[in-house]
Amino acid sequence: MDKSVVFAVAGAGKTTALVQKLTDGRRYLLVTYTDANRENLRRKIIERFGHFPSNVALYTYFKFLHGFCYRPFLRLEKNTKGIWFKPPPQFPRYPLTDDRRFITSGRRLYANRLAKFIAQTGTLPLALARVEKYFDALYVDEVQDFGGHDFDLLMQLAKANVDCFFVGDFYQHTYDTSRDGNVNARLHENYVGYRARFEAAGMQVDLESLQTSRRCSKTVCEFIAEKIGIEIRSASDRVTKVFYEDNAAKVQAIYENSSTVKLFLQEHHKYSCYSQNWGASKGADCYTDVCVVLNPPNVQAWKAGSFREINAETRNKLYVACSRARGDLIFVPQNLLKAYKTG
Repeated sequence: MDKSVVFAVAGAGKTTALVQKLTDGRRYLLVTYTDANRENLRRKIIERFGHFPSNVALYTYFKFLHGFCYRPFLRLEKNTKGIWFKPPPQFPRYPLTDDRRFITSGRRLYANRLAKFIAQTGTLPLALARVEKYFDALYVDEVQDFGGHDFDLLMQLAKANVDCFFVGDFYQHTYDTSRDGNVNARLHENYVGYRARFEAAGMQVDLESLQTSRRCSKTVCEFIAEKIGIEIRSASDRVTKVFYEDNAAKVQAIYENSSTVKLFLQEHHKYSCYSQNWGASKGADCYTDVCVVLNPPNVQAWKAGSFREINAETRNKLYVACSRARGDLIFVPQNLLKAYKTG
């Protein structure tokens, strides 16, 4: 069996590489975390084949976990009614074998413990056998999003008697599929340690195939490497502009330019413009010029000359936002947009 994981950089073509591996003669199971990533995969598959092939099954992670791994084996026995995405209460604490640790009083499954529940009930071998029965290959996109018990389950899935091909970018880790206390709480703390977890699961780690960005210019890549501290190289010598703008009139013009997306750290919906949040823009490949809106602490980081020391999660989200740019990368202070805020 081919068991490999590719660590890539933003804009290197992770999803494209995954789609290009699909053929007519094999049965594929494709899993990704978010609905947006699923739609991006679906679109690229249709672009390649002209239709969505019948030999490809495409799931968001929790639909796969619940519908494919849990429901056929435990749904009737446990009499559950779907998934509950809010975390379980810290108190009262039940014994590890008590179903109340995993199921709400309304008979919904806690999302962040569903993978653990499947393993604990002895259902995981059945789920692995089901994967082997219906598929020849398991592909996972945006693998860096898997956390908590879900990462442990993914490492078990990698042992199935099918080919496994995972793709992701460690530094685009902005969300976890789930968190549950200290379970894999430090998984993304260290790149070397993270890589070692895949190697321990018997997977070949590819650090070479997708190391240059086809999306970002040389200028943007050099900015990210120098100011954010994440190594990324451009596949071309294309030159664009990276600059900070705090002239009120010019910022207004940028804001009103409907062809330039405005990326906010959070609450982009409170501004009536073409916009998205930094982290939620992950996977987007449709922007040319990008305007990154900086809140006051990050304005100070800009003025200090580096984003290397900001909070790690915020830094990753900033990396995601900056690496959406095919053209110019513009930074503006959020306080100059207060007049446009609607909520």
